[in-house]
Amino acid sequence: MSTKKLTLSLVAALVAAAPALAQETVNIGYSGPLSGGAAQYGEAVLEGMQMAAADLNRAGFDIAGKKVRFHIVALDDQYNPSETAINVRRLVQEDGTAVILCPHSGGDYAIQMTNRSQNLLLLAYTSVPQITARRNPLTIRIPPKFTLYMAPFIHYEMAHYGKAVAIANTNTDYGNAWANAFEPAWKAAGGTIVSDTQMSYNSAADFYSSVSRAIAAKPDVMFVGGPSQPTGLVVKQARELGFKGGFIVMDQAKLDEVAKAAGGDQALDGAIGVMPLVDDQTPAAKSFVARFRKTHDGRTPSQEEALNYTAVWATAYAMKIAGTTTDGKAIRSAFGQALKSLPPQDDPDDLTGVDAEGGATMGKIPLAVVENGRIEPYADVEQTAAK
Repeated sequence: MSTKKLTLSLVAALVAAAPALAQETVNIGYSGPLSGGAAQYGEAVLEGMQMAAADLNRAGFDIAGKKVRFHIVALDDQYNPSETAINVRRLVQEDGTAVILCPHSGGDYAIQMTNRSQNLLLLAYTSVPQITARRNPLTIRIPPKFTLYMAPFIHYEMAHYGKAVAIANTNTDYGNAWANAFEPAWKAAGGTIVSDTQMSYNSAADFYSSVSRAIAAKPDVMFVGGPSQPTGLVVKQARELGFKGGFIVMDQAKLDEVAKAAGGDQALDGAIGVMPLVDDQTPAAKSFVARFRKTHDGRTPSQEEALNYTAVWATAYAMKIAGTTTDGKAIRSAFGQALKSLPPQDDPDDLTGVDAEGGATMGKIPLAVVENGRIEPYADVEQTAAK
């Protein structure tokens, strides 16, 4: 080939590559557990975020007239708020992130200490109500607050099993917040607490001694929950020790994932919790499950993947509406409109907007129970609470 032709070919290649080179990379930060007892939980959250970024990049997206490419920058904090704070400094200073997602309340509190001065939008993947009750103006809480589950959980277990409960949940900030709200609600409904043995779900690999103490108090119901895998181990060991009652399963733990770790759905008979995504029969949920299985070796997604998939899509839409990828306040102001604008395929859990405190609202909050070895729909929170 002549030198002239080679030069022309090189120029043509550079021209063809110009649009790709002109793309702006938008970093969205993640700080969460990617090692330790909560690693699978943290990885599920991250998978949902990464799937959304891949779909956005495949579809093509522009903000303020400029083509953008989304990239999730993930750092492991081992569920430790001190590590979260360190990660946030890195993500802001080294990666220029204006939006960071953290899937545990301790880390979310740590981020809220500085995010206003940093103009940093926190996507808090936690159901702890206090995260948004503090009215931090740069926070969006993604899942519903757990207090919505309290009345139906208590109603079902008292009606089917009895009024004596053993507390056996994770001892994280999230677990403590849940237990502190649950205990007075259970007592107000006429129940008694016969044992209180909160456990380190994120570091322990054997719960026999703690579960034994809880079972010795002869409860009708056990209050359990934290990451799904250790929750399943607590359930498994409770059954092996002869417990025949029901389980109230905190919303972080997903019934289908808990059942796998517990040895099957039969071990969870009498449990109530949040309905697994795979059992949601709405078209948007079924479509998301099918797409996820296709790109993840046939694995079934949970609410962790689905809700955080939507969180990244909503972030992209909010940036587009606000016309900026760097102004956290402007992105936060546009977030409610962004959620309302999402097409169903990008919003499998039907997030409908943002409430006055900064919590994402949902069109449906379905619950499920395990009866005769099968996970079955129970009722929407609003319907059950109204009984």
